[in-house]
Amino acid sequence: MSSDRQITSRRLLLVAAGMSLLGAAAGCRSPWGGGGGPTAAAAPEGFNESLAGPEATPGAAPVTPSAAPSAPPAAAAPAGPSVETVRHTISTAESKPVYELDAERRVVALTIDDGPDPRYTPTVLSLLQQHGIRATFFLIGENAVQYPELVREIADRGHHIANHTWTHPDLRNLSEGKVRDELERTSDLLHRTTGRLPTWFRAPGGDWSTESLKVAADLGMRNMAWSVDPRDWARPGTSAITDRILKDVRPGAIVLNHDGGGDRSQTVAALKAYLPVLVDSGYYFTAPPN
Repeated sequence: MSSDRQITSRRLLLVAAGMSLLGAAAGCRSPWGGGGGPTAAAAPEGFNESLAGPEATPGAAPVTPSAAPSAPPAAAAPAGPSVETVRHTISTAESKPVYELDAERRVVALTIDDGPDPRYTPTVLSLLQQHGIRATFFLIGENAVQYPELVREIADRGHHIANHTWTHPDLRNLSEGKVRDELERTSDLLHRTTGRLPTWFRAPGGDWSTESLKVAADLGMRNMAWSVDPRDWARPGTSAITDRILKDVRPGAIVLNHDGGGDRSQTVAALKAYLPVLVDSGYYFTAPPN
C-alpha cells in the first residue's frame, strides 16, 4: 500500500474510532455537558451528541448531498419533511456559556463564525467533507438572507446551524428589545430556510450580556463560547493561525474560526494545514445536535 493510502486509511479509522467511542454506550456522557470552566453547563436531559462524519467507515467515500433546492420566498413555510417547531426549555444553569467540552475525551468542536460567504464557505465545506468532520456554523442573519442556498447546503451536509445575531452588534450596548430582535429574526430565518430551530447561540466577540442570556434562553438556545482563538479574523498570516491552533488545542477544546466578515483566505489555508494534523494526532470532532 502506498504512503498516501496508508495515511488516508489511518484517518478514516480514526474517524470511525471516534464515532465508536462517543456512541458505543447509551450511558456515555455527552461532550456537550461542558466541563472546561466554571461557566460550563451540564447538558439538558435528553441531549444526545451528534458525531463527526456519521457515514464515515474505513474505505468509504465521502457522502455528497443532493443539490440544494432553489431559494423559497422569505415568507415560505420551512422546507423538508421534518420541521422542528418546539423550542427547548433552557434553565438558568444551562444558559451559561459553554467554553470547553469533556476534557477527558480526545474530542474537538470546530466552530465557524460570520458566514455564510460565497467566497469561502464552499471551500470550507469541501475541506470538512474531505476529512469527515462535522462543524458548527454560527451564521449572521443578514448574510444568511442573501445566500439561503449556502445555508441549506451547510445543513444538508450535516453541519450544525447556529445563531450569531442578525447584524453582528455589540450586545452589551443594546436594550432587551433590540437584542430580542437580533436573535429572533435570525432564528426565524434559519428555521424557514432549513426547517431547524437553532439551539445554540454565540454572542459577537463573546460579549454576552444579562439581556442576551435571557433572550437566548427564551428562544430555546444555549450559549457557546470557545477555548481556542487563533484570532484569524485579524489576518495574522496562515502560519500564525495554524501555529496558534496546534499550540493551544487540547482534548475538549472548542476552536474558533471564521468564514465570513472579510478576507478569509488565510483561514481557509490554515484549515488545509491543521485539520489533517489533528486527525493524524488522534483527535475526532463533534457538533451539538440540531
